[in-house]
Amino acid sequence: MSRFVDRVTISVAAGDGGNGVASVHREKFKPLGGPNGGNGGRGGDVRLVVDPGVHTLLDFHYRPNARAENGKRGEGNHRNGAQGEDLVLPVPDGTVVLSTDGEVLADMVGAGTTFVAAAGGRGGLGNAALASKARRAPGFALLGEPGDQLELVLELKSVADVGLLGFPSAGKSSLISVLSAAKPKIADYPFTTLMPNLGVVTAGETVFTVADVPGLIPGASQGRGLGLDFLRHIERCAVLVHVVDCATLEPDRDPISDVDALEAELAEYTPALAAEVGGPDLASRPRIVVLNKVDVPEARELAELVRADMDERGWPVFEVSTASREGLRELSFAMAREVEAYRETLPEPEPARVVVRPTAVDDGGFTVEEDPELDDAFVVRGTKPERWVRQTDFNNSEAVGFLADRLAKLGVEDALARRGAEPGSQVTIGDMTFDWEPSTPAGMASVMGRRGEDMRLEEDDRVRAHERKQAKRDRRTSLDEFGRHVGDAEDDEEDDR
Repeated sequence: MSRFVDRVTISVAAGDGGNGVASVHREKFKPLGGPNGGNGGRGGDVRLVVDPGVHTLLDFHYRPNARAENGKRGEGNHRNGAQGEDLVLPVPDGTVVLSTDGEVLADMVGAGTTFVAAAGGRGGLGNAALASKARRAPGFALLGEPGDQLELVLELKSVADVGLLGFPSAGKSSLISVLSAAKPKIADYPFTTLMPNLGVVTAGETVFTVADVPGLIPGASQGRGLGLDFLRHIERCAVLVHVVDCATLEPDRDPISDVDALEAELAEYTPALAAEVGGPDLASRPRIVVLNKVDVPEARELAELVRADMDERGWPVFEVSTASREGLRELSFAMAREVEAYRETLPEPEPARVVVRPTAVDDGGFTVEEDPELDDAFVVRGTKPERWVRQTDFNNSEAVGFLADRLAKLGVEDALARRGAEPGSQVTIGDMTFDWEPSTPAGMASVMGRRGEDMRLEEDDRVRAHERKQAKRDRRTSLDEFGRHVGDAEDDEEDDR
């Protein structure tokens, strides 16, 4: 038996960025030919894409965990690491993406609509990209950033123009089967339909979709029967159609009470929607009442009795029979008129788009607060400081010095000093806690010394061009003097002879 799943919770993890590499160009007579370490590749994103061929969230029910490919590590000779491949997850049209707190992140309607559920981590810079005038041969590289990891809730809200409401066995599935080419399961026992059925109907030049809502009974908004799991499928409908069984044999039911009971459930469901997602106002949607099964004589008599009460509510009423197909043409054109009126109020359709979760602007700001759990401890929060800490290899003293230089340039050390931090105070940035050793002591302007230096910069024994020229001149002078000495000696020997 096929299963219909329209709400799932999934865990997505984007790929981690690849690490940069610290490498130095080496060849004969050039032991230190300069840094040539490449950058790490960016991690792959996790993307949700609307696929018209997907109609349920069943695949996510069985495979709720998804992870994109990591970026590759950089290599020497300025070779950057490969980027991680994006993971594309197809979802049905009408999927709503929510956070675990209920915040709507994306409403995915339209084939090709894409939502970046988790962004891949940036790759770390290699030492070639970190080289500068002050640090010409960095002996370190930056680590890649981890990709986003989060849980998301996916909800499927069928994209239908007309929603059929009615008690179980009211004839909704039969109505869809005769109005369209859909072939839903039909039986005479309650809860035959366990998933929404969709059908495409053509009335004149208007083509629209019809969907039924299974299991809507009194108390559904409190969880009775199939509960309110399927009520979300009517949120996008332009018109709601009450399908009333006029041939029911249950003594405590009649068409008017059936409609009143279903309207009460919709009224109960609307506040739940508003609290969850600022949901739609279902009370303002146009209604159509369908008095079904009038091919039965007793049902026709009952339909004629209740028609006047339905007309007083201002809703169009149609007497139909799915067996004899009586009244179906008039009903389909009435649905088409309501759908056309609704479509005229909609804005121009937009092309398929990429939906990206909004993120805070990286303005370089940060805050310094006292740690509530420890004495003489502080917590630094900010996008840049936390990212820099994630990129630092704390097993490399030069990389730690580079981090300290960056934090000092950003103003973190001055802010810590103003908050009363002293050398040795514990400072937490992101997931890292360390003892604070300032490069400038609090209240003093003198510099204690540079950190993060490459010792090779201090051991520069290269011969400069002006030194080579001077050595050449010295050698030439020495040769001239030697020649003069030899000439003088020969002259003296000649004189002696």
